[in-house]
Amino acid sequence: MVEIPAGEMELRDDRVKKKWKAEIKPFQLARYPVTVGVYGEIGWDAAVPSDGDSRLPAVNVSWLDAVKFCNLLSEREGLQPCYAMRPSGDVDWNRDADGYRLPTEAEWQYACKAGTAGYRYGELDQIAWYAENAGGKVHEVGGKEPNAWGLYDMLGNVWEWCWDLYDEEVYGPYRIFRGGSWAEEARGCGATCRRRSHPTFCIDDLGFRLARSIATR
Repeated sequence: MVEIPAGEMELRDDRVKKKWKAEIKPFQLARYPVTVGVYGEIGWDAAVPSDGDSRLPAVNVSWLDAVKFCNLLSEREGLQPCYAMRPSGDVDWNRDADGYRLPTEAEWQYACKAGTAGYRYGELDQIAWYAENAGGKVHEVGGKEPNAWGLYDMLGNVWEWCWDLYDEEVYGPYRIFRGGSWAEEARGCGATCRRRSHPTFCIDDLGFRLARSIATR
């Protein structure tokens, strides 16, 4: 896990021409997306290719699968799980818990930019696997250059689920994912690109990355 410093992030929703700012408290974010190997340690399958490469990102993971995994990993490591699952299917987040969780989209974007101001933190071919260089498949994590904070694959390779609802009034329970993927065109691989889907949705270029809150006194 990489410790991400406090700061502020401006987000925008081009669909409704809206901008807003979010305060970012210090937190930890995993250096890589969750891999097939890590996912399998909890006893879950995650679209393992025929070669069984444990360093590939776990994909075909729904948002609900991701939050359940966070709780299971937290329990295994003796941490307090962050999420409470309601019978209705809704999920509550205990923000005081010290366990693993999904980043908020503001945290994700802030960490992706790593102090840079542009759409990307580097030259796309150097930092990301995307439609023009991925050869139609997912790749091992860490194969491209990291951003300034030592985070790999923040753009390209696999989309990453975030905690946030997209627009509850219009889209109901749809959750946000970020970052682009091996199947995405260049324009979709940027720090501010926002996508959404139902929390049960899963596909072969969508995974997730672990975050943890840092206790403050």
